[in-house]
Amino acid sequence: MLEGRGLSCARGFATLFREVTFQVNAGEWLAVRGPNGSGKTTLLRCAAGLTRADKGHITRDGALLYSGHLPGIKDDLTTEENLKSALSLRGVKVDQPAIADALARAGLVKRRQLAARRLSAGQRRRIGLARLMLDPSPIWVLDEPLTALDDEGQALFTQLLSRHLDRGGLAVLATHHDLSPSPARVLRMGA
Repeated sequence: MLEGRGLSCARGFATLFREVTFQVNAGEWLAVRGPNGSGKTTLLRCAAGLTRADKGHITRDGALLYSGHLPGIKDDLTTEENLKSALSLRGVKVDQPAIADALARAGLVKRRQLAARRLSAGQRRRIGLARLMLDPSPIWVLDEPLTALDDEGQALFTQLLSRHLDRGGLAVLATHHDLSPSPARVLRMGA
């Protein structure tokens, strides 16, 4: 379960959001929508414990995987090294065959030894898809996970999300895209 109660946040003189409340349970996902600058990223960072709301509180039950709107990879590391590093930082132990399988499913098997700086924006995003395949965290908080992904990459993400929900996971996603399965709820920011 991931719950936010009475969340308010301002930056300087600008109020991003006021008295936002949500609850997401196992098998559900929440779509956070709104125009640029409406506080979607800040709300997700609050949910992940990376930013403190001015008012309100967050309650979560279970390990959380956060992915920001940037892919969060290191240019000097290879595709495979980036994936291993992201998992290692979270304490996730995965064997080499599982790494190879995730990279293959993400369409990166031929690029696994290529430095990330040589990858396209979509390929860099696909490292994050491979990470989603391997990280067992029950709570996903993802900021614009479809950015730079082609149709095939978006379809793969949708499959991963469906599988995650079917296994009792939950997700909060800031997205401008309509995804299936349909979200349990849509939280509109800046409305």
